This record gives sequence, structure tokens and C-alpha cells, in this order.
Amino acid sequence: MEITVQCCKQSKNDPFDDNDSENGTLLPGLPDDLAQRCLSSLSPSLLFSVCHSWRRLLYSPSFPPFFSLYALLSPLHNPTMALHREVVPQSTIVFFSFDPISLSWRPLPSPPQNPSFHLLRRHPSFLSRNLPIQSLTVSNHLIVIAATTQNLFPALSSPLVFHPESNIWFYGPQISAPRRWCAAGSAQDVVYMASGFGSHYQGDVARSLEQWDLNKKRENWGWENKAGLKDGRFSREAVEAVGCRGKLCMVNVKGNALKEGAVYNVGLDKWEDMPVGMVAGWNGPAASMDEDEIYVIDEVKGRLSKYDGEKDCWVKVIELEQLKRAEHLAAGRGKICAVSAKGERIIVVDVRDKPTRFWEVEPPCGLEVVAVHVLPRMISRQH
Repeated sequence: MEITVQCCKQSKNDPFDDNDSENGTLLPGLPDDLAQRCLSSLSPSLLFSVCHSWRRLLYSPSFPPFFSLYALLSPLHNPTMALHREVVPQSTIVFFSFDPISLSWRPLPSPPQNPSFHLLRRHPSFLSRNLPIQSLTVSNHLIVIAATTQNLFPALSSPLVFHPESNIWFYGPQISAPRRWCAAGSAQDVVYMASGFGSHYQGDVARSLEQWDLNKKRENWGWENKAGLKDGRFSREAVEAVGCRGKLCMVNVKGNALKEGAVYNVGLDKWEDMPVGMVAGWNGPAASMDEDEIYVIDEVKGRLSKYDGEKDCWVKVIELEQLKRAEHLAAGRGKICAVSAKGERIIVVDVRDKPTRFWEVEPPCGLEVVAVHVLPRMISRQH
């Protein structure tokens, strides 16, 4: 079953343009606090469609947030083109959230500009090559951890963090050696950054592994050195370090090229060899679902598969033409979200449905998708 969502046009039921001034109670005969407890068990789509007061409740800070898509996007052509009556900043990356209830895109607040914020997607000298911008989700935060500047230097000396439920950006702890083309991932609410390439190659950086524990209080945040890699082969590309069942799994080359894999045991602070079957089938972007199952897309065949650790093999979930040459993968709430070739759309696969069901989400007009994540929806202060 395929459903194509057209997102360039604003939904008639866009909750962010709801000008209704009705101030009726949520449920006649009940105080609002009790009514909210009753309504919180209903489907968000039902609350959205019934009446304006329920819709306002759905988007209020006191209501449990439903989950949305968050996307890093790049302008298709002119990086200074006007978007939604605003001008895209000098950075070639903008941030939007897709509300699955109203079927509408909403821009995130502008990231802090001090220090200067510039993430380069394309360089004039390398028009055919997209520069990687590495991002991940940890403990319901969106984190941008590595990118490149116009001078081909690392763009971030500290991770850039967005917290949807407070609707604010901030910077994480300073990175000892800012880098790009690294392996980045998370496990158990801890961010890991391995290997990488700074303004020039350094062997100790290329073999390093550092962690930032978000479980600690913010005033105690910092990067800690962990067991290093045996060599610097993971500094060649920007790769995903996929957290699953207390381990981080990664391969050093994207796509169907000959590669080697590595597994970091979080509890033992030790590197292990990746199982033969796992590395053999890791032929495209990968992500973990709730750190319990790893999914990968074979970018040549368009096949989405799940890893079976007991048999050391990949089990096919679905094969789609739309998944061929997929560029990025995210997972959450039973959904696999893949960025299609050239960032033209997001393909969402519900792996909990039998038979497996999928649909498409188009980005805002004039933009292409760089990466996508699943996070709680932003809190609207207008309701």
C-alpha cells in the first residue's frame, strides 16, 4: 500500500494557523484536568479532527507529545533563496519538522549564530560530491556532531543540540579534536564519536574513541576517552555507529564496496570483530530500532533487512524501487524512515504492520532531504 503525501501545499487543517477563539471546556461537565486525563488515551489524529479545543490541547505543553519527523534540508539551487518569507542563512542547511497529524512542515527556530554557524553541503570545487553532515538522536535530542566549512575544516567545535520539548538550541561540551568524516552514534543515551579527520590527518585522532554521557547533569557534561581503534581506517568516510544491545556496530565504507566492520562493547570498553554475516550484508545506510534491532537497506536492490544475531544473517523485510540508492536511515516508534536518492523524498516503512506498509513524505518546496530523525513534536506556545 502506498500513500504519497504532498507537503508543498499547506494543510487546510494546519494547527499553527488555527485562529479560532472558542474557549469552551474540553468535556462538558468535567474540569479540564480530568478531561485531559480522559482525552490523553485517544489517538492524536482523532483529537486533531474533532474540534478546536481538542486540537489546542493536543499541541499544548501539558499534553504528552506525539512523535514527528525532523529533517536536515538543503536548498536545491540558490542557497539564498527565500523560504516561507524568510531568507535561508549563509549555511546551506536548514531544519524542519514534519507534523504527521496536520501533514505540514514547520521550520525549527534558528540555531545560535555565536559562534558563527556554517555547515557546508556542497563546495564550489566539488560540485558532484555532497559533503557529509552527521547528526543523530539521543535521549529525545537532535544532535549535529560533525560537518565541513567552506575551507574544508571541521565546522563544529562543540555538538549543536536541539531539544524539541523546550524548543531551544544549545551547544554541548567542547570536542577536544574537532573533526569530520568520523563514526558517530549512540548507545544507552551516551554519544560516541570515533576516528575522523580534522583540518589534516592525525593518527591519534583517527584511532580515538570518545564518549559524552547525556545521563549526567548538564554541568558535568564532557568528553571522555575510551578504548581506541587498532588503526585509522574508519576516518575515510562519515559512517553510522549503530547502537544495539549494549554494542556499537559500524563499517568503514559505505555502499557495496569491500569493507571491514568493528563492534565496540560499551560495558567492557573493548573492540571486537564484527560477525561475518553482519558485515557481508551491510550494503547501505543502517539504523537501530530502540537499540534492539538493526535494519539496513541494500542501496542497489532497494531491500530493507533486519539482522538476526542468532543466525548471523540479514532477513528481508521488504524490497522497494523507492529504496534504491537510499542515502540515510532512521528508525523509531516501529517506523523505518529512509531518505531517497538525491533527497527527493522520505520513505516511511511501518515494519510492525503485516503486511508491511509504506508511504512517502515530500520535503518542503525547493529543498532536498539530507538526513531525517524521529523525535517528539515541538511544543507550540501558541495554544
